[in-house]
Amino acid sequence: MTVRTRNMAKADENQATDSPAKSPARKDADLGKKIDLQLDNEVMKEFGGPVGTTAMMIFFPLLMYYLWGCLEFNQGHLIIPRSQSELIAVASRIADKAAPTAYACTIYLTFVAFQAFLAVVMPGPVVKGLPIPSENNRQLDYVCNGVASWYATLAVSFVLHHYKIWRLTEIVDNFAPIMTVAVITGFAVTFITYFATVLFGRPHRMSGNFFYDLFMGAALNPRLFGGRLDLKIWVEIRVPWVILFYVSLSAALKFYETEGYVSPQLAFMVLAHLLYVNACMKGEECIPTTWDIFFEKWGFMLIFWNFAGVPFTYCYSTIYLLKMGPDTFKDMSTAWLVLCYTMLVCGYYVWDTANSQKNRFRMSLNKSYIPRKTFPQLPWGTLENPKYITTKHGSLLLCDGWWKIARKIHYTADLTMALSWGFITGFGSGIPYFYVSFFTTVLVHRVTRDMERCAKKYGADWERYCKEVPYIFIPGLF
Repeated sequence: MTVRTRNMAKADENQATDSPAKSPARKDADLGKKIDLQLDNEVMKEFGGPVGTTAMMIFFPLLMYYLWGCLEFNQGHLIIPRSQSELIAVASRIADKAAPTAYACTIYLTFVAFQAFLAVVMPGPVVKGLPIPSENNRQLDYVCNGVASWYATLAVSFVLHHYKIWRLTEIVDNFAPIMTVAVITGFAVTFITYFATVLFGRPHRMSGNFFYDLFMGAALNPRLFGGRLDLKIWVEIRVPWVILFYVSLSAALKFYETEGYVSPQLAFMVLAHLLYVNACMKGEECIPTTWDIFFEKWGFMLIFWNFAGVPFTYCYSTIYLLKMGPDTFKDMSTAWLVLCYTMLVCGYYVWDTANSQKNRFRMSLNKSYIPRKTFPQLPWGTLENPKYITTKHGSLLLCDGWWKIARKIHYTADLTMALSWGFITGFGSGIPYFYVSFFTTVLVHRVTRDMERCAKKYGADWERYCKEVPYIFIPGLF
């Protein structure tokens, strides 16, 4: 195993350019491109194949309504119908309360359209994505105007609320109908873009099974307006996390209107979601190199989850806090609140800087890194002359900074934040812990996929890397 630094690599590059013969580095790069192309075209039946993916498309929306119904009608306790008539009564009650309205359509679709408009017109730096193996390693341009769009959204929402043009409390007052509009939008966009790609576009990595391909997607890089609106990166950060923040802000404002103050628990949720959405916007230039953008296709998994799943399930802690009122949490100790806030802030710091270290390292190799002064730029977000392992594939594996401590340290930090979102509600209901439970399942599955892919891609070099960085999540334990 060879552990090197960036300065050592530059010396190797200089030596390689002096030789007329094809350098070992160039041969490794060519081999790496062949392996990447094979992996990019490989069809693997994941998530239980057609049966599993079909079940998720059917039952996950139903689960969303069920859990919301438990929060809305049963103080966060699970509703267990004891007869068919009870089941019908519960379903009817949920359906009546969550029925879509013209007003809910206006709220949700206006927001989505506004975010698309901002993504197209707002200024921002342009960065290159990773080489796409199926397109002869072409690198797409990404307009990273998330910060400008985010600040514009905040400014517009402040004006609307402050001058009583449209009160932000309307979000939680119409939560269920808006959720239904989001669900319908997720399904509609899934079907429309799938058939448009199959009939008129370039379907990629297709399995031949309609339901599985609908779930995983047909298009790899769907774009509109001459490429300025990249649908995958737009729907991943401009829609779900912004809505999630506004759900919590709306709940805090509603609480203030009712009680005359904002509880420390709801203030926590506003802070938690503010940190998350702001991090996505300020570090948007790092996102084109992530797995979702580089490899995943535009299907139900990404579309529905970002249009409806994230904003309307990751907010269960907020909805629970609002529904239960102040008396339920008045006895929560100061020490417990301090623990929750500490977990959130510390988890955020590790998550933010670890992601920055990794993605800026990738971007530097890709020659697409651009220093930015977006707020906040945290200490240790960029590694100077980091150590890494050179692979025969031609890629470099970072083993410095946070990444010498654990291979998935950013997931550990992310799960720490997720757990704090549950802790802030106490233990009166398990529904606020849906996010951390679901997220843990997703991340374990993703890590398994990632390790299998890396083992194929890097071979013996991956085994050497695992010896260099032996722990996956928690140093010294796992």
